Amino acid sequence: MPHTAAPDLPGSTGSPDTSRPASGAPHYPWADTLPETGHVMPLMPGIGWVRMPLPFALNHINLWVLDDRASQCGHFATGDAPGWTVVDTGVATAAIQTAWDALWRGELAGKPLLRVVATHMHPDHVGNAHWLIERFSGAEPARLWMSATDHLAALLACKETTGYGGERAAAYFRSHGLLDETAMARIRERGDYYASMVPDVPRTYRRMRDGMVVTLGERSWQCIAGYGHSPEHISLYNARDGVLIAGDMMLPSISTNVSVVDMEPEADPLGLFLDSVHAMRALPADTLVLPSHGRPFKGLHDRIVALEHHHAQRLDEVMACARQAPVSAADLLPVLFRRTLDLHQTTFAMGEAVAHLNHLWHQGLLQRAHDADGVWRFRA
Repeated sequence: MPHTAAPDLPGSTGSPDTSRPASGAPHYPWADTLPETGHVMPLMPGIGWVRMPLPFALNHINLWVLDDRASQCGHFATGDAPGWTVVDTGVATAAIQTAWDALWRGELAGKPLLRVVATHMHPDHVGNAHWLIERFSGAEPARLWMSATDHLAALLACKETTGYGGERAAAYFRSHGLLDETAMARIRERGDYYASMVPDVPRTYRRMRDGMVVTLGERSWQCIAGYGHSPEHISLYNARDGVLIAGDMMLPSISTNVSVVDMEPEADPLGLFLDSVHAMRALPADTLVLPSHGRPFKGLHDRIVALEHHHAQRLDEVMACARQAPVSAADLLPVLFRRTLDLHQTTFAMGEAVAHLNHLWHQGLLQRAHDADGVWRFRA
């Protein structure tokens, strides 16, 4: 299949991981080989890698195409006919939809879409789910499979101004020290931010739960719920071949974004994320990790250690600032993110800064209070 060499991974909405020890660097079995847009790169029988462009600084997402059987999806009218399961879908952009069309004219031609598995509710993962099901299903419509919490969150986000746009988001970011009026105006204007990338979400779905086993083609996959990055992220683990479809819970060279948003302002997603990452130590060290960003890698246990070190270092830096003077989340942006941020990155960075502050607050290491301008400030 066509492929290209991998460029350096660009900046992401997660914080750059500078703490990874050299001895724990991931091993990339396919080196710099990447699938070209509109093509599938086979990794092993029944598992193909698809790479789609994203309109962000983190400019790509990895999607996975798996062999499947109609009978395993409850499509009994078509017997045991073969088809495809797609894991994650990309943002609903013309470029990605054109690439999906090319795939179904090319390597995926001749077999229908049987189901779409969405690891979680973020736009680059569920954005095209409705469109794919409408366009590429066979005699029976494909079904969306995802966790109940993330399905409901996606449905709500299509209709509400949750997270990173609209009046509530602007007021929330202002309460954590983002006072620039130009930025505030642009955030208020982004009330349809999620819906612009996820125009619709299928109303019917199959619920995935932690510990549930799903059969896809010749493989059984255990669902592993992870928390902190999204409400109820589902990764898939196949013990026979030692493969983890990790979604955003385990990336090779960046730490996934962990944010507090306006709907749950006192949340501790960082604590949930660290607990979820720690639980992945139960998987074998030589697990092949298929991440949503970056390249497939081995070195899971070393990567877990690196992520734990990374966040411990960031928490130490937050504590050091809070010992000097009461700090807001906006005060911490140049401490936690040592690069220029655009508005898209700033909103994610603000959410992550609050996550680090809230984690220390929940542990009793910081106290918080409103200042005279109504901004939350945290002190040791």
